Amino acid sequence: MTARKLHLAAFVSAGPVSGSHGGWRHPKANGDLLSAGYYQNIGRLLEEGRFDLLFVADIVAIPDTLGGSLDSQLRYGALRLDPLVVLSVIAGATKHLGLGATISTTYTQPYGLARALATLDHISGGRAAWNIVTSFQEAEARNFGLTEQLSRDERYDRADEFLDVTIKLWNSWQDGALVRDREAPLFADPARVRAINHAGKWFNVRGPLNVSRPPQGRPVFIQAGASARGRDFAARWAEIVFVTPGLIDVAVEFRNDLRERAVRFGRDPDTLKVLPGVVPVIADTESHAKALHDELYGLSHPEAGLSTLAYHLGVDLSRFPQDQVLPENLNVPGVEGHYREVSELTCRSGLSLAELGQRCGAGRTTSGFTGTPGSVADRMQEWFEAGACDGFMLQIPYLPGGVEDVVHQLVPELQRRGLFRTEYDGATLRESLGLARPPN
Repeated sequence: MTARKLHLAAFVSAGPVSGSHGGWRHPKANGDLLSAGYYQNIGRLLEEGRFDLLFVADIVAIPDTLGGSLDSQLRYGALRLDPLVVLSVIAGATKHLGLGATISTTYTQPYGLARALATLDHISGGRAAWNIVTSFQEAEARNFGLTEQLSRDERYDRADEFLDVTIKLWNSWQDGALVRDREAPLFADPARVRAINHAGKWFNVRGPLNVSRPPQGRPVFIQAGASARGRDFAARWAEIVFVTPGLIDVAVEFRNDLRERAVRFGRDPDTLKVLPGVVPVIADTESHAKALHDELYGLSHPEAGLSTLAYHLGVDLSRFPQDQVLPENLNVPGVEGHYREVSELTCRSGLSLAELGQRCGAGRTTSGFTGTPGSVADRMQEWFEAGACDGFMLQIPYLPGGVEDVVHQLVPELQRRGLFRTEYDGATLRESLGLARPPN
């Protein structure tokens, strides 16, 4: 029996902020982040390190949650390029790396999304993934002509139907429908392409899609829900779940719970890969790693982290005293799981809001894995063998230098231990993840 190996994904923002709000200020954060070559270089590095996936985070607004102003977000790095365009550029420079785009089910329509992701899957040779988000920001709603956001339950109800429609659209072309017989002539077989005629509460879509069935059958689904409704959504649909548990015992509980929910939805729990987010800070000695950690911490301004925390919670945190702790029992319209995480951190550490902002800005509410390649690999192995995860989502604090550190120092150590692949297992992302192609 082949030994179980962990999966590695890289969490990247197509902009200045990925694992740390101050990372863009670091000397090894070099290159023009508005250029195609910048992202192609990151993609090539990750593929050199045999990563499963590059996952591009996104929001479709500049948040103004903190004090009702855009200023803090603009000051500390609000820019976000369109993930699908960036990933299409990376697709042409790589052959195996999975390409995950964050796209909202609340501010898109199923037909356009299904078409775009089918296209990405085709041009990449079967490497597309979709990070499914329901969105929760009033700023996002206003950019799409809405005066207010849908409720949490409404967003998930819409998302459930959205996925049902997109799967129908990807399946509207049977395998083999694209004939391309020049002599007949017959480009596509009409008998193998059908309308879907979907009529539901949220969507009415005739179909069929005007793109043939994707090489993977459909893109790999990624999700990050931590609330009870979010966990059910992930257990029903997701194949990769991104989570930020902070502590190993919390991660074990989360993964066990999610796998049990997947079984209740009639799924094999091994088709669901749980990847906790970790911020890797790696150097040749423990003291150098600690110095780099402290340097990155100092580069992150408290206001930057507080602004992003306010965005995630959907709560204006500027109205609370900054020298006191985060209030308990807040009504959080945003990410419940994130509020739970920072509340637990506050209880353990007694951090004031200003100090919490500094921690959030430095990416330190997620598990920080700081040390030598050996000591960081020790922690990853501990989590993996304890059943806390199926791999990791690395939130690399500065780009591209941090990717070089991981690929050239950490990955070889994981490979030496037999924990990570030395070659790709197949051509598609599904094959890399050990997932079957869905039948039509």
